[in-house]
Amino acid sequence: MSISNRAAAEFFGTFWLVLGGCGTAVLAAAVPFGVGHLGVALAFGLTVLTGVYALGHISGGHFNPAISVGLVVAKRFGVKDLLPYVIAQLGGAVTGAAVLFVIARGIPTFTTTAGFASNGYGEHSPSGYSLMSALVCEVVMTFMFLMVVLGATDARAPKGFAGLAIGLTLTLIHLISIPVTNTSVNPARSTGPALFVGGWALSQLWLFWVAPIAGAALAGLAYPAVVGPERTS
Repeated sequence: MSISNRAAAEFFGTFWLVLGGCGTAVLAAAVPFGVGHLGVALAFGLTVLTGVYALGHISGGHFNPAISVGLVVAKRFGVKDLLPYVIAQLGGAVTGAAVLFVIARGIPTFTTTAGFASNGYGEHSPSGYSLMSALVCEVVMTFMFLMVVLGATDARAPKGFAGLAIGLTLTLIHLISIPVTNTSVNPARSTGPALFVGGWALSQLWLFWVAPIAGAALAGLAYPAVVGPERTS
């Protein structure tokens, strides 16, 4: 499959993740009879689950710069394709956030000052968690996310269940960490909404690049060390 085909799949997969996950948070979480944190967690998990099954056979279904970096570290993905993937993921995330912005501003009470599903720490954490709490949470959650990705896609793993395992893991991660950071584990997902919020969201965005990439890179080193090399035949 050509790099243009794979990058397009990454664009649309990341677009779907931001529109579906952040869209649920912005449009459906807090309205009367809204879905709440559980619904938002399920929405992010479902976008990844459906995206992996729809597009994973084309691009591998990363939809996340941290996952791509971790897979490079684990030697599951070629470094030469990293930049095109990250550019496509960022493009999809920003486009998803733009579509969500157009939809959300259709009511007069809409304002991005409510956060627009951005990630934050300190006074911008949903429950007021500190920078250190946010850093540890994002590193550990992304570490475990990539450990599951690597395990579910290992040649020794049962076939056909990777999308389910990955989607459910992202749901669990959101259930744990929405109160801490509004859950990133994905620099592209964080960047899209932050561009529309500006101000504090952009000033805190660095954490949601550094921590997920660090966690994924650590998992890329840890997984092969723990389970040993994959069999190639």
